[in-house]
Amino acid sequence: MTRTLGCILALGVLAVAAMLVSPAVAADKIAVLIIDGQNNHGWAKTTPPIKEMLEKSGKFTVDVLTSPPKGAPKDAWAKFKPDFTKYQVVFSNYNGEPWPGDVNVAFEKFMAGGGGVVVYHAANNSFVKWDAWSKMCGLLWQGAANGDRITVDDSGKVVRTPKGEGIGAGHGPQWAYECIVRDKVHPITKGLPEKLMHVKDELYQGQRGPAENMHILVTAFAKKEMGGSGTNEPMVFTVTYGKGRVFVNLLGHDEKSTVADPTCAILMLRGTEWAATGKVTIPVPANLAADAAAAAK
Repeated sequence: MTRTLGCILALGVLAVAAMLVSPAVAADKIAVLIIDGQNNHGWAKTTPPIKEMLEKSGKFTVDVLTSPPKGAPKDAWAKFKPDFTKYQVVFSNYNGEPWPGDVNVAFEKFMAGGGGVVVYHAANNSFVKWDAWSKMCGLLWQGAANGDRITVDDSGKVVRTPKGEGIGAGHGPQWAYECIVRDKVHPITKGLPEKLMHVKDELYQGQRGPAENMHILVTAFAKKEMGGSGTNEPMVFTVTYGKGRVFVNLLGHDEKSTVADPTCAILMLRGTEWAATGKVTIPVPANLAADAAAAAK
């Protein structure tokens, strides 16, 4: 894909997002809090375009809370006090040091009471020792000894591999791969083509965790010749936590494979709305499959 085509597609996604809602609906927007600040991925490059995409949809207002940097003193963390009650959904672009205990307690209360969270890509790498977060994520980036593994066989059956058996978390080199919609009636994926190309990206495999109350929406086949597991790995799924809704999207290593990719962009928009409300009103662009295929070239 040329730089020009990439810019056109990115602008197209944002333009479509800007026309999705009427002025009457836009008056009552969903409040989103993006948390970033530590990550082994480029959060400073992904947060701004994600914020812009969400806002241009007309559905969301977005605040950003950036954590103290790694190794910051305790007094810096004492000022990290997100007020989750002001928001309907928290968007995690964070993968770093544990949050203070009182923040964890407040977040658990927010989720148990009906809040929403979007776990974006490497955000599932974080907080592996926080039991509630593990239950929210369902699957995390950790070794085989740390939880069950979930895959989908060629017939579409969900397969659970017990902890200690098989591979742990990893991925091969980045490549453009096909995504398969496994649930055609869920609000997030309803109306999406069954098959969608995704641009060059990491394909997470062997994720491990409790995998409770988890529902798979989209998978991708991890080809062995690309360093993959040779099976269908869950890439997009939901988890229920108390009354809360969790949307996990493992796509999107960087800005090119997130907002500039039609497949990831529409899943992100619709998944964020669902996590906040349990419903989806953002329509599927009519040319989604064609744009996704063009972006992946």
